[in-house]
Amino acid sequence: MEAEELLKRFALVKRYTEGDRDFTGINLNEANLSRINLSESILRRASLFVTNISGANLSEANLSEANLNVARLSSTNLSRAILNGATLNVANLVRADLSAAQLIGASLIRSELVRCKLSKTNFSGANLTQADLREVKLTQANLCGANLSGANLRGASAASANFQEANLHRTDLTKAELNGVNFSNADLRQASLQQVNLSSGNLSGANLQWADLTGANLNGADLSDAKLSGANLNGADLRNTNLANASLVHADLTETNFIEADWVGADLRGATLTGAKLYLVPRFGIIADDITCQWVDLSPAGDRTQIKQFNSPSEARKFLNHTPGLVRIVVDALLDYSANSTLATAYSEIAQHYPAMSCPPNIEVGYRRTTLTFRFDSDEHLLPAAFLAILPFKDAVQTQKNIVALGQTIESQNLDKKRILQLSQSLSAVTNKLDKLRNFLSNKLIISQETFFFESPTQTILISSGEKSLTVQCHQDFGRRGGNNHESKFLLPVGKKLVDFLASFDYLD
Repeated sequence: MEAEELLKRFALVKRYTEGDRDFTGINLNEANLSRINLSESILRRASLFVTNISGANLSEANLSEANLNVARLSSTNLSRAILNGATLNVANLVRADLSAAQLIGASLIRSELVRCKLSKTNFSGANLTQADLREVKLTQANLCGANLSGANLRGASAASANFQEANLHRTDLTKAELNGVNFSNADLRQASLQQVNLSSGNLSGANLQWADLTGANLNGADLSDAKLSGANLNGADLRNTNLANASLVHADLTETNFIEADWVGADLRGATLTGAKLYLVPRFGIIADDITCQWVDLSPAGDRTQIKQFNSPSEARKFLNHTPGLVRIVVDALLDYSANSTLATAYSEIAQHYPAMSCPPNIEVGYRRTTLTFRFDSDEHLLPAAFLAILPFKDAVQTQKNIVALGQTIESQNLDKKRILQLSQSLSAVTNKLDKLRNFLSNKLIISQETFFFESPTQTILISSGEKSLTVQCHQDFGRRGGNNHESKFLLPVGKKLVDFLASFDYLD
């Protein structure tokens, strides 16, 4: 150590020992301050260019707007330090402790922060372009609006960190632990995210165009409105993810796990979906033009025990853009609070016996009528669901007789025997439960005497995935105000109308 450097160090230590803490604007360029103790010092606007501060204690020091370019800060204790607006470009911060430090608007271009402790550190608005952040600890850190373009965060741990609106263009996040991280509206274009853990993360509105997410874990993440055009999600885990209105144009979704994901409103034009796992994924409301998809996995465990093959892109597109089947009960009365409570109780009990009805109906209250609409991914549920959905109403007996009669008629139709058996078995399964459900409704369900809702005339309509409708019951007084109508008697549809309705079903193999 040269004599001049020793004098600088000695003078600084003497002042500090004597209780002086204010070193605002001090010039310590190229000095050797390794392992020095300057805890709680004020070094605002200090010049520490190329200074060696490795191993020093600067905890809780104020280094706002200080010049630390090319400084050596390896293993330095900067916990709870204030470095707002400071410049640390090309600085060496390997293994430094910056826990709970403030670096708001700081510049750390091409700085080395390998294995740094950065938990709860505030980097909001900071510039970390091309910084080396391999294996850092960023738990609960704030990087809102920070610039990390071209940075290296391989193996980083940043659980619950905030990267909202941050710039991570071309950033390397391979194998990083990012569960619960907020990347909402962040720029992650062309980022490397192979085998990253982003489970339960918030990526709503994020730009992930051409990002590499091969084998990434996005289980339970929010990707609504995200831009994933051209992204590689080959083998990624997207179970339970929210992909509503996301753009996946030309994305590689080969063998991606979408089990129980929601992608209604997503744009998948030109995407590759061969081998995608799609159990309990909505098959409606997406754009699937020009997709490449030879087969998909519909098994509950994603183990290929239930494969759906496609012979052409149009067949795959039709399958993915499946229109749900509907059971619509129109009640010739306005829904009141008492009736609404009764309906909720009744349908909750019915759903326990018939899980396909676990989703409550959409209820639309019009000027004079109330419409209950149940939605089903598979048309085979239409007859059984209508049979059960009408149970709370006085019209239940006649409606159920009509449905049973339709079931018997179906058995005589010119359809594939497998399809006839499938429909017959589905209907038989619910008719066998009728007595038990009736007993529940009559013995346990209290229907208020103040409401006439369940006594009102109803109309029950089935709408297939092929958008063919079939009315299975319409009370003779439905739509009338004043007196009974003895002239109009409902007739069950038969012949071509029934055949066309059944032919429009979209079956799952």
